[in-house]
Amino acid sequence: MILTSTERKRFVVLGLDGLPASLAVKMAAKLPNLSRIAGKNTPLTAEVPDLSPVNWTSFFTADGPEAHGIYGFTKLDRSSYTLSINNFDNVYGATIFDQIGKKGFVSKVINLPNTYPARPLRGMLISGFVADSLEKAVYPPFLLGPLKSSGFILEADTTKGLMAPEYLIDQVSRTLECRLKAFEMLWNDLAWDLFVIVFTETDRLFHFLYPAFEDAAHPLHSICMDFMVKWDAAIGRVLDRFEALPGKKKLISFADHGFTSLETEVDLNAFLIQKGLLSFRHTPDDQWDSTAVSDESKAFALDPGRIYIHTAENFDRGQVNKCDAESIAETIASDLMKLEFNGQQVMESVHTGTKLYGDNAIGNPPDLICTAKPGFDLKAKFDRNDIYGFFGRTGTHTRKDAFFYSSDGEQADLMRDTGKMVLNWFED
Repeated sequence: MILTSTERKRFVVLGLDGLPASLAVKMAAKLPNLSRIAGKNTPLTAEVPDLSPVNWTSFFTADGPEAHGIYGFTKLDRSSYTLSINNFDNVYGATIFDQIGKKGFVSKVINLPNTYPARPLRGMLISGFVADSLEKAVYPPFLLGPLKSSGFILEADTTKGLMAPEYLIDQVSRTLECRLKAFEMLWNDLAWDLFVIVFTETDRLFHFLYPAFEDAAHPLHSICMDFMVKWDAAIGRVLDRFEALPGKKKLISFADHGFTSLETEVDLNAFLIQKGLLSFRHTPDDQWDSTAVSDESKAFALDPGRIYIHTAENFDRGQVNKCDAESIAETIASDLMKLEFNGQQVMESVHTGTKLYGDNAIGNPPDLICTAKPGFDLKAKFDRNDIYGFFGRTGTHTRKDAFFYSSDGEQADLMRDTGKMVLNWFED
């Protein structure tokens, strides 16, 4: 059956990566389109860990990490000990696009993180972060030609970060323009039931310039707000098009986590080294050189707050007996909860993987998952000696205070609930 534009029951998702609910309310006075939704926003809580790939995957699977298997940006091979980036190929289970596609509904998706490389779906997809090849980032393949012709850029260059704020803002301005061109390309025929577009530019800027957005007296506040005016216009474009849609419709807009100013980075591998639980077989080549982990190591960490006990059961070079793993984990958790920086407690919580994700979690869940108090950015590099330090960033994620708005007033508690809203909408 072919539905007309009026008969379609449409759902629109406007992703605002990294936008804190509190900051949205504060900025709404100067951003008219944000003000249309900010006053009615009720914050949601991110999944653990509060990273983009974990949380956006929880949206598009309508489930938590224990079901989709994404626990961070990276995964470690148990034999070679090499790190690789998690992507769409590592996601377990059906997506919301798969599930509604079986019922005949069409999805169009732009810049959704962790959907690279693009998978076939009933509709169209332009992958989001981390995507490095446009050829592998689109479905169906014929989208490649129009996107190339429009000058589409997958991701902003953030390598210069805080050292070149004007360059960084120019880069995210370019990607924002690309998202809008793709939006026009995919929206206009209205041959869709679910439309998803994610603006990731705020997250990119907040990592390096967050205090400049909060503090009107900051020397970079003016140029940051100049960008936000462009970003606000992009939001307005989506909201206007949504309001013009005929028939029954719903829009939700949300962030995958909140943000706040950075107190300090906290390196868990440096902590484990100082506790005598992690050592290296060779000097790490760089911050990602996990192959340096020695056979004798009792534990190691992966970004952001994932700690693995180096058991013989789970790692080819591991020497920790399964019966000793629990006591080692308990000691680590206890010591981490005592960590302080300038008199402030660092950790909000340290949970076992079993407590947080259950006994039947998919993939390779961590043995311990750490959640820091606001302002502390958990890291797990392999070439750092000091637990605390600053490395060019001024903002960090928070699990709470993530922006959320629904056009019908429905509330989401956790990130996975946003995906459930989509599925429920297409149940009737």
